[in-house]
Amino acid sequence: MPEAVNNNVNNNKETAAERAPRQRRTYYSRKPRAPRSPAAAAPAPQIHIYPLGGLGEVGKNMTVYECNGDMIIVDCGLVFPDSDMYGIDLVIPDFTFVEQNIDRIKGLLITHGHEDHIGSIPYLLQRVKLPVYGTRLTCGLIRNKLEEFNLAGSTKFVEITPKRKFKLGCFTIEPIHVNHSIPDAVAFAIDSPAGTIIQTGDFKIDYTPLACGVTDLATFAEYGGKGVLALLSDSTNSERPGFTATEQKVASSVRGLFARARNKRIIIATFASNLYRVQQIIDIAVEEGRKVAFSGRSMVNNTAMAQELGYVHIPDGTLIDIEQLNKYPPEKVVLITTGSQGEPLSALSRMAQNSHRNVKVGPGDFIIISANPIPGNEKSVTKIVNGLLLLGAEVIYESMYDVHVSGHACQEEQKLILTLTRPKYFLPVHGEYKQLKRHALTAAALGIPAENIVIAENGENIILSQDGMKLGEPVTAGAVMVDGLGVGDVGNVVLRDRKHLSEDGLVIMVATVNSATGQVLAGPDLVSRGFVYVRENEELMEGAKELVEMTLDRCARERVRDWTSVKTRVREALSSYIYRKTKRSPMILPILMEV
Repeated sequence: MPEAVNNNVNNNKETAAERAPRQRRTYYSRKPRAPRSPAAAAPAPQIHIYPLGGLGEVGKNMTVYECNGDMIIVDCGLVFPDSDMYGIDLVIPDFTFVEQNIDRIKGLLITHGHEDHIGSIPYLLQRVKLPVYGTRLTCGLIRNKLEEFNLAGSTKFVEITPKRKFKLGCFTIEPIHVNHSIPDAVAFAIDSPAGTIIQTGDFKIDYTPLACGVTDLATFAEYGGKGVLALLSDSTNSERPGFTATEQKVASSVRGLFARARNKRIIIATFASNLYRVQQIIDIAVEEGRKVAFSGRSMVNNTAMAQELGYVHIPDGTLIDIEQLNKYPPEKVVLITTGSQGEPLSALSRMAQNSHRNVKVGPGDFIIISANPIPGNEKSVTKIVNGLLLLGAEVIYESMYDVHVSGHACQEEQKLILTLTRPKYFLPVHGEYKQLKRHALTAAALGIPAENIVIAENGENIILSQDGMKLGEPVTAGAVMVDGLGVGDVGNVVLRDRKHLSEDGLVIMVATVNSATGQVLAGPDLVSRGFVYVRENEELMEGAKELVEMTLDRCARERVRDWTSVKTRVREALSSYIYRKTKRSPMILPILMEV
């Protein structure tokens, strides 16, 4: 019975529960959950820019990019030596940083085929192996250069075309067509996890180009719409207002000069790589019924290669060998030559010195220098002009007529690229400091914050991300001098000695001494080179000889047997004597032969 009662009670309770509705707490009376701590935001990807050349100078352009451990190089140029680099042939970048990171470098990208962008490639590829990416003409010019170093066969070339993207490691690169004074020039849009960087290379905006079409402004604008992290832009003409003139202007001017030359032989000097200019001259020569010859190794090689690739068109029967030049009347020939920058060994320089094997310049010649002197070359060009004028030729040079237009953008074109790309950061490149500074001011006037504009130096490590910009540890960068076959074996000490020799000359003292007693057995004899003419300065040289004898005798009496100390005493005594007598300080080289 008790069990039955209990069951009944339980049943009654369940029934009551079913009848009464369950009360729920309102939503707002619930205890709120504890907020989750936000996860730490991942740092934005970074890209490193290492300029190894081209900043604070016109030439030697070379830039390394690094992102997520991958690296690429853009351009590898040279610069020609300054007047105080005695005996130096070329100046190239320091490749130490590249050699240290060669395992991470995916390729070498080239914007165009001028020497200040390709000239150092043979010296780099002698040390490391890298694939070279460039447009068809650019690869052809590089291949010509590498053949002289026996490197063409072992180098991998990858031909690129505008608007066709390719990948190198974490980078996606798109070449963008630009106008310049050489065909097939491109800028690069370098897309990376950190953002997009655009490097313009050398460019201008020519709305009536001779070939290849107008600079691809639409693609620049497209990237600007997506967002450009940084723009690296050509600063060469940043001090010039307005727009750069079109190449068409040169054609009309040269055509007028052809008419003015009448019955004279025409000789035109221009850059060997300025194939647009070469084609213009050929076209006008054909109109005038003149034959065309080339002079200068680079001019002959470049035009032959460009003709083979279809970038230069020469009608049959127009081209003649330079050795046939004198077989035609003067009014029937045009000679296109190198030497527009006054290079000492160029064809035009040899003509000015009357030492060219095939061309003797005289009153029957009409000479056009179709190029403006690169800063630093003005004196060399003037020397050649004077030499040609002395030989009786008529010479058209520099800005006398419109025989040259620049291949670089002026201020309005630079503003257009800045406006189209709308970069977050701006790095002016390719120019001396004053040009970089002026380009920076142009960017600031367009609204780019001053703290986002970087006037960098070679060797700096610029680190960019969407979060900001900073400078990292600098890398090795500098100038390596090429003298003959020697690369880097001439440094500041050697240059200082060469400068010393060029200014005051050399005096050599030779004497034979007893190694045991220090007594002079023969000599001393003095030899002068570049100091004084001995036969006209016998009294000076005799006095110097007596002084050296006294110094050596004093060393013997004092038992000085350290021959380095003896040489130092001789050098100091002789230097003091010569300066007192002449106010000059020649280099003094004592040579002691022990017996």
